[in-house]
Order: sequence, then structure tokens, then C-alpha cells
Amino acid sequence: MTFDVNAIRAQFPVLHQEIDGKPLVYLDNAATTQKPQAVIDALIEYYTQYNSNVHRGAHQLADKATQRYENARSTVANFINAQHREEVIWTSGTTEAINLVANGVGQLFNAGDEIIVTELEHHANLVTWQQACKRSGAILKICPIFDSGELDMNAFDALLNEKTRLVAVPHVSNALGTVNPIKDIAKKAKQNGAWVLIDGAQGIAHGDVDVQAIGCDFYVFSGHKLFAPTGVGVLWGRKSLLETWPVWQTGGEMISDVEYQTATWGELPNRLEAGTPNIAGVIGLGAAVEWLSNLDIPALQAHERDLLAYASERVKEIKGMKIVGTAPEKIGVMSFQLQGAHPADIGFILDKQGVAIRTGDNCAQPLMKRLGLPGTARASFSIYNTRADIDRLFDALKKAQTMLA
Repeated sequence: MTFDVNAIRAQFPVLHQEIDGKPLVYLDNAATTQKPQAVIDALIEYYTQYNSNVHRGAHQLADKATQRYENARSTVANFINAQHREEVIWTSGTTEAINLVANGVGQLFNAGDEIIVTELEHHANLVTWQQACKRSGAILKICPIFDSGELDMNAFDALLNEKTRLVAVPHVSNALGTVNPIKDIAKKAKQNGAWVLIDGAQGIAHGDVDVQAIGCDFYVFSGHKLFAPTGVGVLWGRKSLLETWPVWQTGGEMISDVEYQTATWGELPNRLEAGTPNIAGVIGLGAAVEWLSNLDIPALQAHERDLLAYASERVKEIKGMKIVGTAPEKIGVMSFQLQGAHPADIGFILDKQGVAIRTGDNCAQPLMKRLGLPGTARASFSIYNTRADIDRLFDALKKAQTMLA
């Protein structure tokens, strides 16, 4: 297969519009990706042809909905190389998935246990473990980074000890694009007897994710950053853990038997999926994974690397522009500052020129404080972006710099 970016772009309806009379350049992919027509069609088909609840009905619509819903589970399990399809647990997104783990295995923590996170964390993977520590008496340890945004692995090694129960780190930093050495982290943590959770929200859409090769215990991600609908995500966990930890959410489908005073829980995946799920979202996620799996992944990765390299080279043209986050291993995220310009002003001016980026702290306030910044402007690239998009970005930045001078 070859990678034809124009053929890819043609499949995303939202990209073919104008903003204030200018063609849209969408460079906010780390916040959410756009959706291909294949995913949109899957949602329309569900709602117009077989809308029904799953696992419950005694009619053909319910049977079809259940089949498509469970087929999506198998599709995702294959995509991440899960050993068992029932290890794929549907959630509303990465945040709920992390909370599900924190309120499951978190019940097994004791006072004095230690949890390691990093200075790179999104709030979802920081605040959740803060609260788990408050409930259990465990201690939260923070692995530092270098100014480049790269993890200090010597410091990580020093933090690991016999008290470490869990290591929870991002696959990729949403704010800086840093790709962390998650295989090495998992190996070292497991040697110390700790569980390992990888926040894959930013990593899942940019290349092969093989949970067996990573060696982690949990890998979590959101559908909406993988060309799928919002409101759906995945918790993958090792079956031996998922089927034994205390349940957190209770309700309908997750039970085995109920009396007025007692209840027992069902088998995986039901025991961790309480309530009516986001059926359309799950089916849309399955469609997104099928669509992505049919692309040439190595060529896709090469295209994204080219975009980041091209953008990084063009930075040299703008005096006073500084990239924030220069780790040697990065994906297509370019956070930056313009001397004398507030990120919010940059974002406003770029929007008027049809260029969509993110500004602010990127839900990583402690990281911004660590770097001594109020926030950044962030351009993030996906498979449907082109060098022409980056040219438009830099033309807009030059105009913004002139207006803000």
C-alpha cells in the first residue's frame, strides 16, 4: 500500500469548509481528531437501521446491535494485541478508564504504598491518583523531566522500590509530544512487583500499540482521538486483574444474581460495564479501528514524522519563536511560544485566518509551572494534514507576529 494524503483528506467531510472565508486548516488533533465518512456512516446506519439496546432484546434489531457491538470489542482487542477479547472494557474515555482502575485496584492500596507518575501528566492521570492516595494513604511520587520534556530515567530508577504498587505514565505527552520509553518503564516496574498503567490517549492514533510487547497491566485510551466518536473509550487490562479486583460501578448488566440484600457479579467484561453503554459510540469506534487498520501504518507514521520535521525547520524563519518540548522522541505535536505574544492572542488571530490550534495549559498545569510558562500555543498534526497546512500555519504566525508587535 501507499499513503495518499489527498485520498485520506477526501474522506473527512469537516475538512472541506471555510472559516471566515478561508479554507480550514485543522491543527488541533491532540484535542480531538476529525471523523472519516466510514465512521459517520456507521453511526447513521445504527440509528436509522437497527437502533436497539444490547444483550437484552429478543428481537432482530437487538441481535444485530449486540453483534456489531461485540464485533467492535474483538476489533479493538486485535488492534492492540489483547490476549482475550473480554479484556477490552468500554468506558466513556481515558478519564473514566483511569478512574475505573483507580477505584478498582485502588481499593487494594494500603497506607505507605507508593504510586509513581510523571511531571508530564494530563490532569486525568494526575488528579485521579492524587485522590486514590488520599483515600488509601498511599504516597504519590513524581518522576521529573529534563527541560527538553524528556523523562529523567535515572530519577525514575531511584523512585522505584519495594513500596511501589503502581506506575502510571503517559505513552505520549499531550502538551509536548514526548514519546516515553514505556517498554523500559514497564519492564523496570514489573521487576519491582508494581502494576503499570499507560495513558494511551495521545499514543493510540500514531502507530502500532501492542500491549503484550509493552508489558503493561493496563492501557487506556479515548475513541475521539482515534478518529472515532466522542464519549467512548477503552480500558484494556490483564484478565487476571480485571476479574478479581473489587467492582466500583454497579447496576444492571454487570450482575450475575441479585437478592434484596445481596448481589454477585458477572463475568468479564460485564462485571466492569455497568448500565446501558454508548452503543453507537462503540460501533463507531469499531468502524474507526477497522478504517485505520486498512491504512499503511508505516507510511502513515513516516508522513507524520515528515510533518513535524518540516514544521520544526520552518520555525527558524520566525524570530522569537521557540518550540516548547524538544525531546528526541516525539510525535506530531509542536507546542510553542512567540516572544511578546500571549498564546490566547495567537490562537485568536490564527482562527481568523482559518487555522485551528490549541492554546493554554493543555490540561497540564503542573507541567506548565515546572517549565515556568503560563501556557503554550499548540499545533498538532494528524494523517490528513499536509505541508500546505503547515505553510498556512506559518503564514498566519507571521501575520500574528506583525499584528502583536
